[in-house]
Amino acid sequence: MATIAVPARQPAVSRFYVTMAAIFVAIAFGGFFATYWLQVARGTFTGSPAVHLHGLLFSLWTLFFLSQATLMANRKVKTHRALGLFGISLATAMLFTGLMVAIEGLQSRLDSGYGNAARAFTIVPISGISLFAVMVAAAIANISRPEWHKRLMLVATAGILQAPIARFFFLAATGGGPGMRPGIGPPPPIERGIMAGVLVVSLVVAAMIYDWRSRGRVHPAYWWGFGALVTVQSLRPIVGYSDAWYRFTDFLLAF
Repeated sequence: MATIAVPARQPAVSRFYVTMAAIFVAIAFGGFFATYWLQVARGTFTGSPAVHLHGLLFSLWTLFFLSQATLMANRKVKTHRALGLFGISLATAMLFTGLMVAIEGLQSRLDSGYGNAARAFTIVPISGISLFAVMVAAAIANISRPEWHKRLMLVATAGILQAPIARFFFLAATGGGPGMRPGIGPPPPIERGIMAGVLVVSLVVAAMIYDWRSRGRVHPAYWWGFGALVTVQSLRPIVGYSDAWYRFTDFLLAF
C-alpha cells in the first residue's frame, strides 16, 4: 500500500486505510509535538544532528504512508508507483538512522553511568526499527499481492508508533517542561513501555476487526503482523535483561 504500486486493474484501497493513515499521522506528530517540534521551535531542544535526521525521516514516513493510501483510494496508481522507490529509499534510511540513534543513545547513557539499565533499554528501539524493516521488506516482497502488501505496510507503520505513544505517557507523568524529553536522565525499565506497546497492537487489532466485518474473515497478513508485534513485545524484557543482550550491545558500540 505504501511503497510499490499494485497493478492498475486492482480496485482502489478502501477509505479505511486512509483513515488509519491519518490517525497514524496524528499520533506521530501529536506525540512528538511537546517533546520535539515545540522545543525545536523554541530553541530548547538538545540533540545531535542524527537525532534531528531520525525525527525528520520517521515523521516523513507517516506523511508518505498517508499520501500513498490517499493516492490508491483515488485510483492514482501511476503516481503511487512513481513514489514507490522513494518509499523504499526512505525506509532504508530510517533503518540506518534508527540504529545509529539507538547506539548513540546507548553510549550517552553508559557515559552517564547507567550501565546495564542502559544496555537493557536499547532493546526497545533496536527491536522496533528491526521489526519495521522486516515488515516493509515483507510488503515489498508481496507487491504483486496487493491484499498482503497494504496490510503489511499498515502493520509496519503501526509498529513505529510506540515512541510517540510513549511520549503521551511521559508527558502525563512529568508534566512536560522546556527541554524535557525521554532520553535525558535514567533510562526507563523495559516494562514501562508495555502499555504503549499494547496500544500499538490495538491499532492492528482495529484493522483486523475491520477485515472481519467487511470481508467475513481476517486476512493472514494481519495474523502474521499481529503475531510478530506480540512476540517482540513479549520477548523484550526476557531478552533485554539477559547477559547475552548486554554483550550484544557492547558489540554494537564498535560501530
